[in-house]
Amino acid sequence: MAVEVQSRGGGDGDGGGGGKGGIGVGEGELTTMGNSPLKASYEPLQTDQLPITTATTASPEAKKLKLIPLIFLIYFEVSGGPFGEEPAVQAAGPLFAILGFMIFPLIWSIPEALITAELATTFPGNGGYVIWANRAFGPFWGSLMGSWKFLSGVINNAAYPVLCADYLKLVLPIFSSGLPRYLAIILSTVLLSFLNYTGLTIVGYTAVVLGLISLAPFLLMVVISLPRIRPRRWLSLGSGGLKSKDWNLFFNTLFWNLNFWDNASTLAGEVDRPQQTFPKALFSAGFLTVLCYLLPLLSATGALPLEKSSWADGFLADAAGMIAGKWLKFWVEIGVVLSAIGLFEAQLSSSSFQFLGMGDLGFLPRFCAARSTWFNTPWVGILVSSAITLGVSFMDFTNIIASANFLYSLGMLLEIASFIWLRRKYPTLKRPYKVPGGMPVVILMCLVPTGFLLFVMAISKKIVFVLSASLTAFGIALYFVMKFIKAKRWFEFNKA
Repeated sequence: MAVEVQSRGGGDGDGGGGGKGGIGVGEGELTTMGNSPLKASYEPLQTDQLPITTATTASPEAKKLKLIPLIFLIYFEVSGGPFGEEPAVQAAGPLFAILGFMIFPLIWSIPEALITAELATTFPGNGGYVIWANRAFGPFWGSLMGSWKFLSGVINNAAYPVLCADYLKLVLPIFSSGLPRYLAIILSTVLLSFLNYTGLTIVGYTAVVLGLISLAPFLLMVVISLPRIRPRRWLSLGSGGLKSKDWNLFFNTLFWNLNFWDNASTLAGEVDRPQQTFPKALFSAGFLTVLCYLLPLLSATGALPLEKSSWADGFLADAAGMIAGKWLKFWVEIGVVLSAIGLFEAQLSSSSFQFLGMGDLGFLPRFCAARSTWFNTPWVGILVSSAITLGVSFMDFTNIIASANFLYSLGMLLEIASFIWLRRKYPTLKRPYKVPGGMPVVILMCLVPTGFLLFVMAISKKIVFVLSASLTAFGIALYFVMKFIKAKRWFEFNKA
């Protein structure tokens, strides 16, 4: 749909992966954390040892996230259901839409998931990609990665309370505009944020329930549509030739519906046996995601005559009504709201634990890593993330969200570079999951995702470039402001 590692090496701005005083495997500098809630103990590791990182702010008795809830959290990070795939048919016709959702996961989603599986199991801690960039290139790039991904996540999350308000007004028109609408957005944001506050395990099992209920109507639609399917309809290119297709809309639809595989990496410190659990969860979520896009797409395009202009966002609900009746359309519309809730919860969990991880690493003041004494959740991270999300909810945020997606692309380029550089930097480091192949294979695997990221960024509007540059400048300034505050000792920071 379209943001841990708690070793402190380099997070204080004075060292880092590759810099003096940083984390250099083989130089006796890579360290692990102790169990103290505020301080860390350090022991040198050998080049073939795994740099396990554990959140210093976590309670030893805290429940860890199991496989099934993690699968559904990743599923909601990436997809949340087939909602939003309709523009691919409108842009290029059924055949290209079907081929797109079959081929694109192979050349984009699988490489991103493989990178996440290797790095999240090698550096399993809260913070995810922030840790990877820090270990690869040092604290400046770790901090900038954190800014890019965090802003991208919390801004994108603003769409979901608004979506809940949009569906609420269908039942109660009073929420269509004015103060009642504002109150509906505020209330939905507060309630969903409180659910997140009650614990990651609760959020995980809530995601399981939401996922099953929101997917059920599409499974029924597929079964009911079988007698009406005409396979020849799948081969339709729509009206006009190849030049008449809206390739910009087509590729953007694929890109943003099959993205964000790495977001769950910020929760790695909360996962039970992450080295074993993360790869299983990623590949299971990948299989579920591809099926949830393909099956409804095959059902609707095969059972109904093509009217490209109808294939806008939300058409799958109409398609369900045409195939099975109004009752299924209503169920799909309920599924949209449930999916939005799941998407919000998954993204807020990712963002808040990233915020906690950056506090643990020393990129942000120590209080940013504070956890609730009742639920062991990162309450400061939840509060900051929700406040930014709520603020964006009241803006005309079309271009802002496009800019947030641009920042995500910048973060992905840095993530790919970190993956390749960490392979070169620590060649003998034990990796619980390792992408098969040597350096040439790894580089080749990353070429298509890199090219596609550059393509998507290149076709952005000028206003998106301006806003993205402004947000990037904010991220750069934040690094130096934190460094200045640390030097002045105005706040307490974790450091090696």
